[in-house]
Amino acid sequence: MDRRRFIRQSALSAGGLILSAHIPFSRYPLKKPEVIVIGAGFAGLAAALQLKRKGVTVTVIESRSRIGGRVFSHPINENLVIELGGEWVGNSHVRVRELCAEFGLPLENNQMNTHLIYQGQYHAPGSWNYSEAWNAKFKKILDAYPHLKETDKQRLDQYDWWRFLVNNGCSGRDLEIRELLDSTDFGESIRHVSAFAALAEYAESSEKNEMDLKIKGGNALLVHKMREQIGAENIYCSHHVSRIVQKNRVEVTCTNGKRFTGDQLICAIPTFSVQQIHWDPVLPEPLTAAFNALQYARINKHALHFSERFWKEEAFDLVSDQSPHYFYHATKNQQSTEGVLIAYSIGDKAASNANQSNAFLADDVFRCLEPHFGNLRSLLKGQVNYYWGNDAYSYGAYALYGIGQWFKVMPELKKKFLLTHFAGEHLADWQGFMEGAMNTGEAAAAEVIG
Repeated sequence: MDRRRFIRQSALSAGGLILSAHIPFSRYPLKKPEVIVIGAGFAGLAAALQLKRKGVTVTVIESRSRIGGRVFSHPINENLVIELGGEWVGNSHVRVRELCAEFGLPLENNQMNTHLIYQGQYHAPGSWNYSEAWNAKFKKILDAYPHLKETDKQRLDQYDWWRFLVNNGCSGRDLEIRELLDSTDFGESIRHVSAFAALAEYAESSEKNEMDLKIKGGNALLVHKMREQIGAENIYCSHHVSRIVQKNRVEVTCTNGKRFTGDQLICAIPTFSVQQIHWDPVLPEPLTAAFNALQYARINKHALHFSERFWKEEAFDLVSDQSPHYFYHATKNQQSTEGVLIAYSIGDKAASNANQSNAFLADDVFRCLEPHFGNLRSLLKGQVNYYWGNDAYSYGAYALYGIGQWFKVMPELKKKFLLTHFAGEHLADWQGFMEGAMNTGEAAAAEVIG
């Protein structure tokens, strides 16, 4: 059973536990239910869009002054835009691609060819690889994945991805480079990631690990198209939810005194924000324990705007064993002589970098790249930095399922609580993608509709 089927079955099982709280349309003979959605990220917007298209009265409440949540397009100038939050659309991301087609938003190839700086030596794409022995071994591992039994998967969930690699013969240079590359996918050291969660992602994703496409003009364009369909008048930004009361109906109170009432609620916000709300009645203890157990990845995006694209290749990214350890061309396909590299750091490195000045961070970049690309200081025009580990609403970029959590924490987080349905990328097939957030929002809307 792959992760998609597991998640769907978990949702059905959870729904069966609280059927008394699920009120189908048949219980509303005169009108369809009024639904409140908390959170205007992709999960909340996707839920609201589905409900609106079914004729349901929907109200979206958002704490931030903008919609989009962790999708955060940032214009550099009139020609260039970068993503400080959610970025890629994978080849297998059906719903995002369908909506982009519906709204006339072009998707452009954004696959990269990875350069390497390791132990002071620079290697161009195609000139470096893992050892033949490890490549052959990993292929066997991926080929065997569809045949794993459920007990095998649960056993893998009991230890970390680094240990899995070591146990399967990955060592030395292979292990060090694997750890550098894989940690960029999970946002923390692979010594903290469930071996099952990691293996499932690599076995089930595209060749480029779903880093395939980007929306031309920025991901915020899709956010705005969804807002148009939902109706801007139905979305309340800068409304911070402080209290939720569930009786026969749901009452949501915001810190500004505004109150909203509805028949059902979709809570599509990060787990940190869920726990800042006063719930009446209180959240069940198993759900609270699951919220407390789940961590979010610390990611820092440091965007450097250069007057020319010294890296030459449009499909440029680079992994290094220095800090920061990952770079990628953030303005690929955008017509300009200028360009932006994003220096991407994770975990403890990200937390440390977030406390430094732009000048300090730029020096780190120059120290890493200049020995191989020449003098770059005169080309730097500006810098922008965003650290998701200190984001006031998520305190992390995306969810990270640790050791022993996939089969225990995830099912608890998906359970409905009275009239509340939960959604968000932390409940998705893979964490950290817009597609996953959208899938969970639409699943929550389907539960409401019955």
